[in-house]
Amino acid sequence: MKEKIHPKYEIITVKCACGNVFQTRSTRGSFTVDICAACHPFYTGQQKMIDAAGKIEKFRRKYAKFQQKQDAKQKQEAMKKENAPQPEPVEEKKD
Repeated sequence: MKEKIHPKYEIITVKCACGNVFQTRSTRGSFTVDICAACHPFYTGQQKMIDAAGKIEKFRRKYAKFQQKQDAKQKQEAMKKENAPQPEPVEEKKD
């Protein structure tokens, strides 16, 4: 290998926004990160459900209307079957 062409691989300090500080090795130098293994939901197991602008409620309202329409349609069909004229039984003639 050639001499003096490779960057220095040094021990650096990484700081997270949550306050966690740890050391690793890098050619980049010390830096800060927004999220780390100490605060990431995948690693902590404390995942939060975030409802962005009521999307879940909007979805439920949308499909509640659809369900109401389906129920009304089924009710109408049941009423038609109920009110449909029943064929009268045919009496057999005896000679």
